[in-house]
Amino acid sequence: MKNTIKIVAGLAVAFGFVSCDPEFENSVEDAGFYSNGTADLSRYVAVGNSLTAGFADGALYITGQENSYPNIMAQQFAFAGGGEFTQPLMDDNLGGLLLGGNQITENRFVLAVGPNGNPGPVRLEGNPTTEITTSATGPFNNMGVPGAKSFHLVAPGYGNVAGVPSGAANPYFARFATSDNATVLGDAVSLSPTFFSLWIGNNDILSYATSGGVGVYQQGNQNPLTYGPNDITDPGFFANVYNQEVAALAAGASGGVLVNIPDVTSIPYFTTVPAQSIPLDAATAGAVNAQFALFNTQVLPGLAQAGFITAEEAASRQINFSAGANFPIIMDDDLTDLTQVLQGPPFNLPPQTAGLLGMLRQANANDLIVLPAASVLGTTPDPNNPLGVVGVSIPLSDGFVLTGTEQNRVAAATASYNQTIQAAAVANNLAFVDARSALAQLRTGIPFDGGVLTSTFVTGGAFSLDGVHPTPRGYAYTANLIIDAINNKYDATIPMVNVGAYGTITAANNP
Repeated sequence: MKNTIKIVAGLAVAFGFVSCDPEFENSVEDAGFYSNGTADLSRYVAVGNSLTAGFADGALYITGQENSYPNIMAQQFAFAGGGEFTQPLMDDNLGGLLLGGNQITENRFVLAVGPNGNPGPVRLEGNPTTEITTSATGPFNNMGVPGAKSFHLVAPGYGNVAGVPSGAANPYFARFATSDNATVLGDAVSLSPTFFSLWIGNNDILSYATSGGVGVYQQGNQNPLTYGPNDITDPGFFANVYNQEVAALAAGASGGVLVNIPDVTSIPYFTTVPAQSIPLDAATAGAVNAQFALFNTQVLPGLAQAGFITAEEAASRQINFSAGANFPIIMDDDLTDLTQVLQGPPFNLPPQTAGLLGMLRQANANDLIVLPAASVLGTTPDPNNPLGVVGVSIPLSDGFVLTGTEQNRVAAATASYNQTIQAAAVANNLAFVDARSALAQLRTGIPFDGGVLTSTFVTGGAFSLDGVHPTPRGYAYTANLIIDAINNKYDATIPMVNVGAYGTITAANNP
């Protein structure tokens, strides 16, 4: 059975997208027209994670950094008293990192036509040149560190090269940390910012979501040393750390801006692959249903009658295919694990079969299938078993699915974090940007001079080829949102940019 997911069909038009020189939404012929209001923009420092750094297309590279929202903002600040803005630029546009000459992160994505004739993201070939043991010469105004969670900003040694191989340190921060024991926040504060932006907290949720919920929602645990890499940060701990960071940055600044956390499940990484992604004809659907007949009619009812699962769970685990588009079968680690029960009497199933059925169910409309599943669903991974089709007779692994239960955990943490962020803005008299609402608007489209910006994968213009981070055009839109909030809060008249003048995705023949 051929791969049934054709998420990039018709995307060849994307090859027509090209970068172009930025233009201002407001005229800048007379620089004296613009005012910084009550904000001192002479030393702007941006603190955050990959979104602040300008990460895009699954990597950090020069062009992405040059189009980061803080750099776009700093260019506009220059018309209203803003000073120099420096960034720890990578050494090339490939995006990979080296440690001792060995590549430790992948190159960026570009759009290319694959062997099957469909356009889609592929990693750009080439040998990167950015060696993390060779420190970038600072200081740097852009303190965005890809991968950083809220508590990482105050963690000593987070930029120690020696800790990178074990995951104890961050390779991006290792490039420009002022010392082995430095913290991101400490280095940022040492610059004595007159104005700052802080956008942090996305990764405290995102890694849980992108891993398909392979992690723990930490509640009441304020010791990050005990957290797994994909765990959701305890909301109480997030609040403590976040308020500490805001206080430190605001202490000597004329002002700043705080940005809240979008609904991560609204990004293309979660919205591109349809939940009903398995097309079957009537004959094939009937044959598959026959394979699950005993499971549906005897095993599940028997388990419910014996009290191992509820009748409601038994009903939710029924497998039924029909002619047309179907939901794939999946593994759900929030279900009761029936593996051991199924190996015993009266079922006496072989270990492999029992393991297959132990947490099996069919996906439903509440589940989100993540973007990487597109290359897996409908495939036959074992050439010796042509009937072993992923999503039909082989379940899609839990890491490819964010279930409704897992989405509820993400939503609860997001809501709590956002309450903290908005309260901190009010308490410290800072500008506030509701990025969550802005992302929601992208689902239906944001008009600009020359088109409409949407969150549709590849063709929408807002998101890069990793389905998570913005394109230059998306970052320009973000910069405008923040500039607008600064203007309103500090009575400034900083000019905004024309988002349509910024590029979107890059084709393989246009590196």
